[in-house]
Amino acid sequence: MLFLIFQIGNDRYALDTSQVAVVLAPALCKQVPDVPAWVRGIFSYDGRNVPVLDVSMLAIGRPAAERLSTRLVLVHYTPAGQEPQLLGLIVEKATDTLRCDAEDFTASGLLHENARYLGPVMRHQGELIQWVKVADMLDEAAQALLFPEESRA
Repeated sequence: MLFLIFQIGNDRYALDTSQVAVVLAPALCKQVPDVPAWVRGIFSYDGRNVPVLDVSMLAIGRPAAERLSTRLVLVHYTPAGQEPQLLGLIVEKATDTLRCDAEDFTASGLLHENARYLGPVMRHQGELIQWVKVADMLDEAAQALLFPEESRA
């Protein structure tokens, strides 16, 4: 498997590239009032409106730094009961990839009830890398907000 490596704070994380549609430079998003602070806004891509999340804000309550290595990663996300959609993720220091087996990751030993997207970990070059599970990024309330069923039409 191939993973895109990025950082949240000082820690490294991995996204399975089979879930990645495209990696772009950060783009301006239309702000949306009355949404959680980690919702950056809406981005228009290929004729579709794509909700964009700031992964650093979601995870640690601090917006992603504006760096040359900060990226907008469009991933395939399937809201419950809907067709697959695009979801934008703003991530920092998205400069590396890592090829390894899924079995190289082991359970973290922690219960991430409020951050179910945090998956297993692996040791690589003396540090831990944690797998971010795209399918678990949003709870039901966030799915309903970002992917309302009436928008499918």
